This record gives sequence, C-alpha cells and structure tokens, in this order.
Amino acid sequence: MRVGVDGRSLVGGGARGVAHYTAALLEALASAFPDDEYRVLLPRGVATVPAGTVPVRHALPARVLFGAAALARRPRLDTLLGGCDVVWAPAPAPLAVGATPFVLTVHDRSWEERPQDFTRYERLWHAAARPRGLARRAARVLCDTEVVRGSLIREWGLDPGRVRTVPLAPRPMAGSGSPSAHPYFLSVGALEPRKAPDVLVAGFRLARERGLAAELVVAGDGRVNVEAPGVRRLGHVEDLGSLYAGALAVVLPSWIEGFGLTPVEGLAAGTPAIVSDLPVLREVLGDGALYVRPGDAAGLADALLSVAGDAALRERLVAAGRAAIAPLSWAETARRTRAVLAEAAGA
Repeated sequence: MRVGVDGRSLVGGGARGVAHYTAALLEALASAFPDDEYRVLLPRGVATVPAGTVPVRHALPARVLFGAAALARRPRLDTLLGGCDVVWAPAPAPLAVGATPFVLTVHDRSWEERPQDFTRYERLWHAAARPRGLARRAARVLCDTEVVRGSLIREWGLDPGRVRTVPLAPRPMAGSGSPSAHPYFLSVGALEPRKAPDVLVAGFRLARERGLAAELVVAGDGRVNVEAPGVRRLGHVEDLGSLYAGALAVVLPSWIEGFGLTPVEGLAAGTPAIVSDLPVLREVLGDGALYVRPGDAAGLADALLSVAGDAALRERLVAAGRAAIAPLSWAETARRTRAVLAEAAGA
C-alpha cells in the first residue's frame, strides 16, 4: 500500500504535539509494515523524516503551498506525491486532495471550544482549513480518545462508523533515576493559553507561600510568560527522559486536551501526574493522577503540596497510572492506524 502523508509539521524542528505524533507514528508504521510505502510531503525548510519513509520535498514554503490549496483547491496533495492509495493528514489543516481517499486525524476541537486562546492568524488558519468539511469528506477520521470521538460525532454530525479511536503512546526515551536532590515539578508543552500556564504559575506561587521547597521546571516554548521566583524555564528540550524521571510529578493544568501525552510519558518514566479534571484525562489516566478542577489555582497548590510531602501517594499514583497506560504502545497504535488506512484505501 502506498500512503501519502502531509508532513508539514515535521518542517522547522517539529517541537509541537502534531510533529511528535506524526514522527512517532510514521516510524512505527515503517518499522511494522516495511512492504508499504510512506511518501511524506515536506514544504521548503529543514525537516527530518523517520527511517523507512520517502521524503518528497517541495520548493514552496508551507504557508504558500497550502494557502493556495485552501483558496484554489490546488495543488492537490496526492498529485504532488506522485499518486498513492490513501492520504493521511495528521491534523486538520488547509489541504487539497483529489479523488484519492484520505484519513484525517482530529486530536481535539480546541479552536472551536476556546477560540479566545488562539491568535488572529491561528483563527484564520483554522477557518481556511475548514476542519468540519475536511472531516465530512474524509473516508475515515481518527481520534486519540473516545471522548473526542463522541464530541466529533455529536458536534460535527459525523457518521459513527467512519470515526475511530486510536490512542497514542509514550515515546521511548533515554534517562532514568529517582527524584532529584533538588526537587522539582515538571511542566512540558506549549506555553499557550489553552494549556493554562498562568494557572500553573499562580498555583505554584501559592504553594511556595505555604512552604513548598520544590522548583517548577518548564520545558516548552510559547507566548505566555511564566517568569516567577522558583520557576526555571528551559525552552524546547529534545530528550525529556531524565527530566521526567527526576521530577516529583508532571503537572498539566490545561483547559482542554485531546489525549494528555506528557503525563503518560511521565508515568512511563515512573513519575506521577497532577492534571486538570477533564474527561479526556480521566479516560487515559484512570486513577493514575491527582485531579484538580480546571482554573483552580488554590486546588493546584494543594495538590503540589500533597504530592511533594507524601512519597506513598506518589507511589500509589504511579502504580495506578502504569496500570492504566499498560496497553499503550506505538506498535499497537501503528497496527490500528494501518488497519484504518487500508480500510479507507479499499485494500
């Protein structure tokens, strides 16, 4: 089977969640199904594609290439890739596809549910993408969780038989260890309003005022300022293994999530999680996290103090969390995704 892939997220370093998802899944697909061909369209820019895939580079930058696709329905992705049996789009984006069936992954509806969290350009970009129309034209739609699947069926009117849930998995990482001699909590991800970094810093400040000695380490880039006493901002970190393994807990106070990969990766490294009480995160993490009402800085402070001061609580959360994420692997994600791609292609 020849699969065409929209690889724009891999251009320019690929620090965001869609890039991680695209790269990890492509690597797993190419490894598990070597007889398939995965042709990855890469607009102009520096990009690395996983071994076993075929990069197809284009001279135009992504904004020009896909802006034209949004306005004129040209150029078509399947044509640019030299023909394929099925096209895979790892996220909603401005895109033109000809008669070739395509599979679309939708991780969440954050731009619809919290439009105020996005810049004017981002809102225009989503409008140009026409995500609902893309999903309705797609042969199949993939989601990371049943919660998001139900939301798409309900809010977008999609045929339930065309929408499938395929969970993500923690990435293999180097690094191991026990909590650092200088204890810290860890936040990983984009510093964007929907991730609630302001709530994170407010809760951390309250906990420090009440005696918390630990630092807050922030790994990620974005437009929200997190400068505060005791906060150490690292920017983008390529290999998070040691950071995960050494933390007291991974903290994710988001307003909205599609899966919650960072607490899953933390649990895989033996580190508990403190997260927003969202249905998506309950589905993925089960009893393996301490849940805090979204936006509740005081409740977050309570959770930070509880986890910092109670080793037995940390152990219980890790045990429950590891049980919850035990079925997750990129090999299984690849197997299930490939079955959907083949179904869409009519193979």
